[in-house]
Amino acid sequence: MTDQLKFYIDGKWVDPAGKGTLDVINPATEESIGKIAMGNAEDVNRAVAAAKKAFETFSRTTKAERIALLERIIEVYKKYLPELGRTISEEMGAPLKLAGAAQAPSGLGHFMTTLDVLKKYEFEEDIGTSHIIREPVGVCGFITPWNWPINQIACKVAPALAVGCTMVLKPSEVAPFNAIVFTKILDEAGVPPGVFNLINGDGPTVGSALSSHPDVDMMSFTGSTRAGIEVAKNAAATVKRVAQELGGKSANIILDDAAFPQVVARDMFGMCMNSGQSCNAPTRMLVPKSRMDEAAAIAKAAAAQIKVGDPKADDTVIGPVVSGVQFEKIQKLIQKGIDEGAKLEIGGVGRPDGLNRGYYVKPTVFSHVTNDMTIAREEIFGPVLSLIGYEDEEDAIRMANDTVYGLSGYVSSGDPERAKRVARRLRTGNVHLNGAPVDNKAPFGGYKQSGNGREWGIYGLEEFLEVKAIMGYNAA
Repeated sequence: MTDQLKFYIDGKWVDPAGKGTLDVINPATEESIGKIAMGNAEDVNRAVAAAKKAFETFSRTTKAERIALLERIIEVYKKYLPELGRTISEEMGAPLKLAGAAQAPSGLGHFMTTLDVLKKYEFEEDIGTSHIIREPVGVCGFITPWNWPINQIACKVAPALAVGCTMVLKPSEVAPFNAIVFTKILDEAGVPPGVFNLINGDGPTVGSALSSHPDVDMMSFTGSTRAGIEVAKNAAATVKRVAQELGGKSANIILDDAAFPQVVARDMFGMCMNSGQSCNAPTRMLVPKSRMDEAAAIAKAAAAQIKVGDPKADDTVIGPVVSGVQFEKIQKLIQKGIDEGAKLEIGGVGRPDGLNRGYYVKPTVFSHVTNDMTIAREEIFGPVLSLIGYEDEEDAIRMANDTVYGLSGYVSSGDPERAKRVARRLRTGNVHLNGAPVDNKAPFGGYKQSGNGREWGIYGLEEFLEVKAIMGYNAA
């Protein structure tokens, strides 16, 4: 990439109000791949004003007009898939194969799902003599993360556009270039001026100005629980709606009748995908205490097969984690696991052999972890698995729910009906049965400190709607 020193406001690429810039670092090389401009409150004011003005007309567009807009975006998006894949890989470290096969297409998938939902959605209905109308919530502020960057941008922007909202996006400053490519897609597809606006910057400056702005009607945030709390605090004074998709520490219950060799290996690989940088990663694997050593041996053997290396190499399974800050955090938590008495089966602190530069982390397995250890409580956001033993099914459910988080859960069993019974008792927004993948049509979001609100499919679309009742509308 080259330097990207402009913002997209009111349908034009414009100069920022300030002069601040930030180097974007390739985590595989630790070298700069370009600079972005860093915005301030004045930039936010300009973008919000453009969105507020555009809402007056865009909110009154017809469903057919918005269907046509989404269809144009989808067609343009397809042309940019290779560029998006390369960009995401370079700025956040995902292997080029993963970026091309999963990261970049994930955004397209959300637009396609939203289009399907929009075509079938009824915005009005009658209840007795009253008429119920679902209207766009207004100007939306979006703050998105670096781990699945285009996925989180698209699953907010697509439904907001579908219902007639306008918006201001602040992507992660750690991985911002994919958002610039995405903005080009929207511009080329003919999104009206002011409907979508892009400002780069950090959370304390741009994020705070956006979430506290009186003309922003809704904030949608994806990121850490700590940062989500700050967004909610900033938003509270103006009583705006806040939707949050936050952290996780997902439990993966392997029941005693599961096929251990297949299931444990599968879930070790799945947990490490994207270098473990997924909020719904199954990082706590709960196994019967009597089979702890068996499960540990399987997980260790699977981890040994996970090739860490250059994101451009064909045989790379996981690349680096996103930044030096993340690398150091993960290293400290791995050391904490060792210090607190968990058994290190494979991995550990330091880079993998042969990798002297880049933020590479060894796939790490701890066994004989107890649920009160730091590595079982805190979100590590790296390729680190904690194996925790349980006495029986009730004990497994209790430990799975013994966390401040509630984003995802995982249950594997040779008996599908047993897996379903356990799934119903997990206090999480999502549960994956026997390795089932995520589903773009199903709601995504969490309980407890994993957030509130739902994204994806019809539930994600309805987050951006207000409900109005007109009484006497159908009176005789």
